[in-house]
Amino acid sequence: MNENIDFFPDSDYKIPETSNYMKFLEGDNTFRVLSSAIVGFEYFKEDNKPVRSRTVFDSIPDDIKKGGTVKHFWAFIVYNYEAKRIQILELTQKGIMKTMQSYIKNPKWGNPREYDFIVTRTGSGMDTEYAITVNPKAPLEESVKEAFAKAKISLDALYENEDPFKVDNE
Repeated sequence: MNENIDFFPDSDYKIPETSNYMKFLEGDNTFRVLSSAIVGFEYFKEDNKPVRSRTVFDSIPDDIKKGGTVKHFWAFIVYNYEAKRIQILELTQKGIMKTMQSYIKNPKWGNPREYDFIVTRTGSGMDTEYAITVNPKAPLEESVKEAFAKAKISLDALYENEDPFKVDNE
């Protein structure tokens, strides 16, 4: 008999997700797009802090992390079903971008706010692979709509290296 069974409030207890940013974990990652995307270019400095710009940098920045590169990014607000919270998803993976763009441009799918994306991550490091599928179109839960309406998130703050969740949105 395991004496530690009653340590957690219930047998399904999981450590809650507290980050404001969605990261793809091993397995299925299901999300609903809630906002339009901002796009740009980014690199990371030696201190691991990002530098973002709406336009491509004219030259390789002096403060870029050794071995780093400038990448194109998309950032948008999502509802992460696994974390049960509104988060920002930033993408730099071109394969995921191309697949999402193909669904968005397809008239049978269109607006990404009307269906859920599922990104399945397998492997790790240089062997990481992503597969992208979607669920059929379905209305968004009212509680998610209400939470998003109350959220004060400024994606443009990313360009200024500010916290999009703490910017005065008035």
